[in-house]
Amino acid sequence: MKSFASMEGRWEEWLHEGWTQDASGRPFPKSSFSWRQKKKQSFSWRQKKKQAAMKVFEINNGSTLSLALFTDVTNSKELLDSMQAGKLEPEVAFLNASLIPDVFPVLAAAHKTLVAKSRESLTTHTLHSELVYNCSGSKHITESLKRCGISDSTTCILAARFNASSDEMKAIEKLINGKEIDLEELQQRANLAQIQKHYKISGVELGISSLADAITCRIAARDAL
Repeated sequence: MKSFASMEGRWEEWLHEGWTQDASGRPFPKSSFSWRQKKKQSFSWRQKKKQAAMKVFEINNGSTLSLALFTDVTNSKELLDSMQAGKLEPEVAFLNASLIPDVFPVLAAAHKTLVAKSRESLTTHTLHSELVYNCSGSKHITESLKRCGISDSTTCILAARFNASSDEMKAIEKLINGKEIDLEELQQRANLAQIQKHYKISGVELGISSLADAITCRIAARDAL
């Protein structure tokens, strides 16, 4: 076998034949270099896409709300049982994504939740159950948690946690047996008929307002009605 040193005389010939060299000066085909670069770029793209799926929103006074959307969920019953038993760790709000066409109503509900906490006037037992309750257009607690939260058969879940660390969000991802997708897909997965029925939104109103704005108005004004 020829030594690497004995091959140096052929360097110009290799360049002509479409070779390149790595950081140590060893020759290899440019096609291999291109494949490695594409693989690295593909990995980087997948990482950025993964990071883009979960988003963090600032609510008020430095508080944040982290949101992640999951589809094709297969363990909703187990999640619901753990939540009702108070064994869910970390604590998180699981929202029925079919009633959420946009993040704006959720952010409005989050603001309302933090205001209630600051006044020590939570209606429910925990901060995250309060978020689910505040996403509803009804004052009925049980009905609100049932409609805006998850059921045994929910397949599309919006997970939300206040002031979450990256480790906590990773832990939440591991809880859910499903595929994480971008929040921009909320609109296409929303059930218009269910939303109009629950929030009592007419077609006439949608002619002058967006669906997200109509929901947000009901969330904001619920306790005043």
